[in-house]
Amino acid sequence: MVVKNVTVSRPRRLRGTVTPPGDKSISHRSSMFNAVANGVARVTNYSTGQDCASTLRILRGLGVRIDVAPGKGGGGDTLTVYGVGMHGFREPDDILDAGNSGTTTRLMSGLLAGRPFQVVVTGDASIRSRPMGRVIEPLRKMGANISARMNGTLAPIVFHGGVLRGIEYDMPVASAQVKSCLMLAGLRASGRTLLRQPALSRDHTERMLTAMGARVVTDGLTVAVEPAELTATDIEVPGDVSSAAFWLVAAAVHPDAEITLSNIGLNPSRTGVLQVLRDMGTDIQVRKERMVAGEPVGDLVARSSRLRGVEIAGDIVPILIDEIPVLSVAAAMADGDTVIRDAAELRVKETDRISATATWLAAAGVKVEEARDGMTIHGAGRLGGVAGQSYDDHRIAMSLAIAGLVSDGPVRIEGAGAADISYPTFWRDLELIGGSLG
Repeated sequence: MVVKNVTVSRPRRLRGTVTPPGDKSISHRSSMFNAVANGVARVTNYSTGQDCASTLRILRGLGVRIDVAPGKGGGGDTLTVYGVGMHGFREPDDILDAGNSGTTTRLMSGLLAGRPFQVVVTGDASIRSRPMGRVIEPLRKMGANISARMNGTLAPIVFHGGVLRGIEYDMPVASAQVKSCLMLAGLRASGRTLLRQPALSRDHTERMLTAMGARVVTDGLTVAVEPAELTATDIEVPGDVSSAAFWLVAAAVHPDAEITLSNIGLNPSRTGVLQVLRDMGTDIQVRKERMVAGEPVGDLVARSSRLRGVEIAGDIVPILIDEIPVLSVAAAMADGDTVIRDAAELRVKETDRISATATWLAAAGVKVEEARDGMTIHGAGRLGGVAGQSYDDHRIAMSLAIAGLVSDGPVRIEGAGAADISYPTFWRDLELIGGSLG
């Protein structure tokens, strides 16, 4: 584990095959959904990141037995989840800690709303500052009795019981976390829950719940779910395309690179980053396409490319919001301007990712103009060396590392250990493809 600071320097070439961690989104859901299912399930390649460990810790606190066997060769863990059924959670004897995981906090809110006991969910300083009213408000409309800091908008969140009923709800933001939270609550509500999204967001919840026996009906931007019991289902978690994005960008911006990413989830609601990189001119090939547990999977090969600036805005933003920090590295190395809009959600992530990214880009000699909902990056095909803060944000730490692979001078990353939150083997993999750490 990298604890404090790391310096990354530009290597002569990048070559190798990387298998990123199991997809975080699918990992979270595979343990949560099987925990409230009937039966026993085996989950393979479960993400070893801290966020997904937070989910397991909370589920165990609610009385769910989960056995974990370490993966081989740095691969993901294998879980055996003993489902307790939709109504089998027991009252915890302590506060539940979601750590740094917004997915854990919001999805578990859907599973905890309306339970016949009191439970408190909190997290670290970042989680306690992130907007939770977006799930608390609609859960209250469903009949859940919930209280929270700052007039019901911030964690810690206290669930006091209640009786859930299905609602029709117009979601103010396109968010897979909010949608999933309300769908999970809808499984225990009386009547149908119907959600209208302003734009598409990732659909892992719809796919997995359907595979486990729930009746989910999707019609364009509308998703409906009815009360249901779930059947425990074995799940093989594909590699995380958000983690793969770092190596795709590394290959694209380095002048002598070819990197293969194996067993990557290619769910269309997650592959906006591939579309944008291709629009920028990146040479990316997809090989060995296949279906695994209802999710499309394949291998990706990316090579050195001449990039051009693009506009990143509108409906594509919700399906690549997490990849914007590393796409900013590609934008800096591209010819021309890259304009990022409609991404205000970045300001309420683990840190303000717009401000954090604009700050280090400017320090590296890139002309960048920050806006309320994004930024304009004037690509000049080069980055200078820089000392950058991660702000304890895993995606900022890893984006700085990718910048170090192509910068004219070394990039020093303060707080590099934040990468462990989602990608514990990141620094090993960086060295595997030829990166140099100091």
